[in-house]
Amino acid sequence: MTSPAPDAPQSGWGRPVGTLRQFVVKTAVMAELEIRKLSHDPTELLLRAVQPALWLLIFGEVFTRVRAIPTGPLPYLDYMAPGILAQSVLFIAIFYGIAIIWERDLGIVQKLLVSPTPRTALVLGKAISAGIRGVSAAIIIYGLAMALGVRVNGQLGAIIALLVSVMLGAACFSTLSLIIACVVKTRERFMGIGQILTMPLFFASSALYPIALMPRWLQIVACVNPLTYEVDALRALMLRGGTSVCGLGTDFTVLLGVTIGLVMIAGRLYPHVVT
Repeated sequence: MTSPAPDAPQSGWGRPVGTLRQFVVKTAVMAELEIRKLSHDPTELLLRAVQPALWLLIFGEVFTRVRAIPTGPLPYLDYMAPGILAQSVLFIAIFYGIAIIWERDLGIVQKLLVSPTPRTALVLGKAISAGIRGVSAAIIIYGLAMALGVRVNGQLGAIIALLVSVMLGAACFSTLSLIIACVVKTRERFMGIGQILTMPLFFASSALYPIALMPRWLQIVACVNPLTYEVDALRALMLRGGTSVCGLGTDFTVLLGVTIGLVMIAGRLYPHVVT
């Protein structure tokens, strides 16, 4: 009997395993390319951390003294800190899609589309890159919260889970941003829609106040808002004695499910950014 040639095509389980390996490698390459851009201009993260820092330093400190919002055993600044961390991640991610429009104008998207890289790998690589940016912002906000006396949870397991939730949130909203960029195709329209979305997403969540204080119609909106589940997970993981209203399992399931759905949609729409 003769053995098959070493370069014979794989069959059975070998082919899907090889395809999955190629998909992971190409996704990692795309993520590495996006992260390399960040290394050329790291001041971007510091500038984006200014607005959340002002929320903590001004809004948080004032409302902690006023005590107008009931937050149970938590001081308002402690209650607010995870919400501001989620806000920072949201603001980084929601405008991420504008880079696609710039890349289209420079001809980079056209070159990527003629490569054998799956469209979903292109989208997922960019989502992972947005997650890395979100982690960088989280480190800054986490340090600022500690400096302001917020009782943060220093356990390693909680910190790792917090970073995972930050990456999921950033991936979710950056992919939503990419979908918007594929649909509107112009920078001006994209910026307008991005600004319209950020405030409703932020205020229709539990970032600044408990959902129980909202009117009934806003509570319904908050329940279908992915940012609500990100804030809920961050509040349970970031604070000592913090608890999750929805349950961490629900929080991570919703974030992961929404992200996967958006990645699939963006993968279908990605070629249309150049049409």
